[in-house]
Amino acid sequence: MKSPDIKRINDRLSKRFSGKISARINDRSVVVSGEAGTWEEVIEACGMCVSGIPGWHVVNDIRIPGLNLPQMRVPLVHDKSLDGKTPDVLIIGGGISGATIARELTRYKLSVLLVDKERDLAMQASGRNDGEIHPGVDLPKGSLKQSLVVEGNRLVEKESKELGFAYRKVGQFACFESPALLPAIWVFTLIRRFRCGIRDTRIVTRKKLLSMEPSLNEKFAFAIYNPSAGIVSPYGMTIAYAENAVTNGAEVALETAVTGMKTENGRIVSVYTNRGEIRPRLVINAAGVFADTVADMAGDRFFSIHPRRGTNSITDKKSAWIMKSIASVTKLGSSEPHTKGGGILRTASDNLLVGPNAVETPYREDFSTAQADIDKVFAKQEETSPFLKQNQIITYFTGVRPCTFEEDFIIERGRSCENIIEVAGIQSPGLTTAPAAARRVVEIVKDLLSPEPNPSFNPVRKPIPRLAALPLDEREALIKENPDYGVMVCRCEEVSKGEILDALNSPIKVPTVDGIKRRVRPGMGRCQGGFCLPSVAEIIASHENIALDKVLKSGEGTELSFGFTKNPEGGAE
Repeated sequence: MKSPDIKRINDRLSKRFSGKISARINDRSVVVSGEAGTWEEVIEACGMCVSGIPGWHVVNDIRIPGLNLPQMRVPLVHDKSLDGKTPDVLIIGGGISGATIARELTRYKLSVLLVDKERDLAMQASGRNDGEIHPGVDLPKGSLKQSLVVEGNRLVEKESKELGFAYRKVGQFACFESPALLPAIWVFTLIRRFRCGIRDTRIVTRKKLLSMEPSLNEKFAFAIYNPSAGIVSPYGMTIAYAENAVTNGAEVALETAVTGMKTENGRIVSVYTNRGEIRPRLVINAAGVFADTVADMAGDRFFSIHPRRGTNSITDKKSAWIMKSIASVTKLGSSEPHTKGGGILRTASDNLLVGPNAVETPYREDFSTAQADIDKVFAKQEETSPFLKQNQIITYFTGVRPCTFEEDFIIERGRSCENIIEVAGIQSPGLTTAPAAARRVVEIVKDLLSPEPNPSFNPVRKPIPRLAALPLDEREALIKENPDYGVMVCRCEEVSKGEILDALNSPIKVPTVDGIKRRVRPGMGRCQGGFCLPSVAEIIASHENIALDKVLKSGEGTELSFGFTKNPEGGAE
């Protein structure tokens, strides 16, 4: 079997880092150790150890003296609600990978338990991205990403109809200013079409480009166009898959952190959580930025995750006229080689999303947003459309992508542990590939557990009605049937009390202001909840039969109020 030239790797490391960093081979991994002065040096050193040989990975054991990284955030709640459970399959991670795998597994007679440490699903990378369903034009042939993206693109469109999550096929433009690049890019598109299978790849010249997107920069000479690109709500898509899994028999346990494992003879026998000890037959590790941490608990650490931050901005719907599709300026020789470079995207909710950028970071849960990141993104994307301005922003967010040093996905059985499946490094286009990747995972599960088909599996999920999108006669019929649909709570997004109550009665109920916001959108508009938040909180309190000052915005410690300033029945307190 071909292996990396470890002597050559060490010669390069020694020359670059003066002998402070070295590498060794362990099984099919290159383990990099030593000391570095900065995180950038860690990234550079591990990057130098990537061999490009399929199946080989890089493990980072480099220390940075004085760098004290925070521990994984875990819920404060401790109980025994899951103690003694013995599911056939335990899925760790409630992002898009975990949700699609859970749904796919319920096609079989298996007991499935999905756990996530957050208060809701898709709280990390899966809910903090741009929502693009990629065509795959920028992925090299031979990568696992590329092998899944075409099938994933097709499945997302198909399954959006089954599961009722918002999806629109809008197309993608990668725009170039220099006409001198046209011959080389034309050859590139042919390779993508006929060698990589991205059949819809073609070139549009300036006149056609500006007729399709009139607000683009008039300096663009041509663009690569892929009409198969689409958009979804990333958290809406994740919730839809997970809810369908639950209605088909899976169990989802939120605020459940995996804190350790017990292994015997190369098998996981117990998984420890803040809610008790679980004894699964099989574990699927879809833990995102903590996938290597979970693998290490199982004695199966043959890869490393290095986090990469990206910031996106959302603009007011009044600026939505700027873009109907997805577009970005494309410059060869980017200073950010491991990113698609961001762009301007018309979201599934008719805002514009601008971003992201790509910043290497050692911090796995740092979701802070810096003005410098927004400035950098806008400086680039104002070249895509001169009509884009920062004063159109109504909110922004930052996500952290779980990258391997090979910049590819890992979907395989454990190497040192018999009953774990590693689903790691799922960064962009992980949203697109998730349904196809889930099928690959389930094929491994079938080999290991030999489950029987589930004849009662129902692929259809009934979504919460979106009144603002319905024709007037259908809206009136719903209001006549249930007057709560006629009570307007959020004016910006036109969300009714009935929709909020539907969210509170959904298969995976999350009775927080943000949980409701992510399901039916009150507070997503221009005022960002300035008017509707008190009403949403009152509806939650009434439905859950709790005091108003017990209603949370998101997780622990996010109470919205601390009690009444006056006696609610009159008089001062």
